[in-house]
Amino acid sequence: MGCWKQEKSNTWTFPTLILCLCGFFYMMKPSEPFLTPYLTGPDKNLTIDEVTNQIFPVWTYSYLALLFPVFLITDYVRYKPVLLLQGVSFIVTWLLLLFAHGVVAMQAVEFFYGMVTATEVAYYAYIYSVVSTDHYQRVTSYCRSITLVAATVAAVLGQLLVSLADVSYFHLNAITLASVSLAFVCSFFLPMPQKSMFFHRKDVTETLPGPDKVVATVGSDRPASCQEDNSSVSADRGPAPEPQADNPKPQNHKLSVLVQLSKDLRACYSSRKLLYWSLWWALATAGFNQVLNYIQVLWDFRAPSHSSAVYNGAVEAIATFLSSVTSFVVQYMKINWDLFGELALGIFSAINAGSLLLMHFTTNIWACYASYLIFKACYMLLITIATFQIAVNLSMERYALMFGFNNFVALVIQTILTVVVVDSRGL
Repeated sequence: MGCWKQEKSNTWTFPTLILCLCGFFYMMKPSEPFLTPYLTGPDKNLTIDEVTNQIFPVWTYSYLALLFPVFLITDYVRYKPVLLLQGVSFIVTWLLLLFAHGVVAMQAVEFFYGMVTATEVAYYAYIYSVVSTDHYQRVTSYCRSITLVAATVAAVLGQLLVSLADVSYFHLNAITLASVSLAFVCSFFLPMPQKSMFFHRKDVTETLPGPDKVVATVGSDRPASCQEDNSSVSADRGPAPEPQADNPKPQNHKLSVLVQLSKDLRACYSSRKLLYWSLWWALATAGFNQVLNYIQVLWDFRAPSHSSAVYNGAVEAIATFLSSVTSFVVQYMKINWDLFGELALGIFSAINAGSLLLMHFTTNIWACYASYLIFKACYMLLITIATFQIAVNLSMERYALMFGFNNFVALVIQTILTVVVVDSRGL
């Protein structure tokens, strides 16, 4: 019986199935599109100013403070413990959201949700540690697809329950708590990886798939990569980090890994092309995250939830679907992105800027909804192109390193924006 369990956990199908279940239940959050109406409604009785200027900024600060240490710890402890930590953070977040009251309690909610988003890196990194490179593309596709399906289904379900069944926001959050609790239980069944990308490399001679071989990993707030034929990968692909000596002393091994990471990072940003695309990535992601964090506040201002019908769930469902389509279609466009990528970047960035201006100046909630759909779809299209331009000449390790550092820079920019513009304790 024990041998059968071991064999079952060593195949790629079992961890993939469990990871897909985790991703589905983690993303099955029908209450998320209705967070602002819930906080400003009779359940929590907070003002829109308290939500905007005192509560929501905490998520940005928490995410920034936790991202870099979590990125390193995730690799060092080999992913699964961080996935369990993410599950605990999810449960604490929604327990507080359901039963706690007051500004301080909701700030604690935002802190723990910052922990949730900081630990999301473990979800996709885990795949690499337990699945052979032959199956990596397929498994990544499964895990990414299931999260997109879950996010869409959750938004549609939330909208239907609110509009047709008159379900309260409190009960929507109770459904979300049950879903994330199921995901936490599922994560216990994940096999413990024996290797990781940086600190526990077992087979350094194995050829790693470049991110150009990985199906798009686009999320509501995460970038994506797209596929391309092997012939498109230039001969100057960046080498993987050099293997470490066998059985080094633990302290020396940790230090050598950190030194190697810093060398790889410096080598990546020495390329002017990668530097330019990374700069756009960081700026665009900072703005995108800021919009996601406060768009419900704008919708509530245009059509107050206490006196108007709320269609946040339907809008988020359509936005997720359009984002999935645009990021998926990119890989089938026969376009030389080296030649036309910057032109596309300029055109669609201008469209996004126009969408933001329309959202600001219009008083019509439907125009505001439509602008948001255009904004999110265009961002996902551009981030897919940008990710491929960055990933095409990098090994998997260097891509993961640049992905993490670009997101860190984006969070620094977002934090500055939050302090200057949003936080009542800031400027």
